[in-house]
Amino acid sequence: MKNYFEGLYFKQQAGEYALAFIPAVHKDINGRSASLQIVTDKKAYCVAFPIESVNMSRKDASFAIGDNRFSLEGIHLEVHDDEVDLIGDLQFSALVRPKYDIMGPFQYVPLMECRHSVFSVRHDVSGTLMFNDMPLDFEKGTGYIEGDRGRSFPKRYLWSQCLHDDISLMLSAADIPFLGVSFTGIIGIISVRGVEYRIATYLGAKPDFIGSGIAIVRQGEYTLAVHHQKGASELLSAPVQGAMTRRIRESISSRVRYHFSKGKKVIFDFTSNCASFEDEYR
Repeated sequence: MKNYFEGLYFKQQAGEYALAFIPAVHKDINGRSASLQIVTDKKAYCVAFPIESVNMSRKDASFAIGDNRFSLEGIHLEVHDDEVDLIGDLQFSALVRPKYDIMGPFQYVPLMECRHSVFSVRHDVSGTLMFNDMPLDFEKGTGYIEGDRGRSFPKRYLWSQCLHDDISLMLSAADIPFLGVSFTGIIGIISVRGVEYRIATYLGAKPDFIGSGIAIVRQGEYTLAVHHQKGASELLSAPVQGAMTRRIRESISSRVRYHFSKGKKVIFDFTSNCASFEDEYR
């Protein structure tokens, strides 16, 4: 079997506090392995698990790793490590699912370096966790679920995700190698009071500018601008040919401004202090 990785990203937010979990499996020249990354606004943790303890189903975003369970219904956590002691349960409800696969027709293209999935654009979260003897209350919280699989993360990419009032959005722009050439691939999904907008290369989206924590993309009359203003980032592990040897930076509680318009009509313009942001466009 060729080198590969596959992981899910569960983000939960209550007020301006956020916490993310990334359960994943990976295979490289040293064999198969599994890990659970835990991302907070102050530190990121990575806990290794035996590959034999993993049971996953891509179709319904179900992932069991050790005594931990992740699904579209909720999360059960029992993590006991040198740096992390985390127990508790979260329940998910009122999921807002994408109307169709975020990859569009690219889901059928073989040999792609990385494939993205969005399982829940937004959902309600309830429950409490105990994290290193500190209670974390997620009652009346919100959440988001996505996934990635393939061989490697793109060499250059920018990604942002935000849950703000009745708006949820994700935007990713990346260098996509394909058949000896490369292009800037864009995928984005926006939910505004239950109305879905899709921004994607396969729908004609093009980058106006990407770099220095800024992404401006246009698709017909629509323009989406994302501007990272400030926020400390934490180091995460990312795949290179299946091996989790790359170090990337993610901020889960960044200050980011989002502006979305159709022609001269502004659909929204807000700044969030609890936005997720990764910028590897250097």
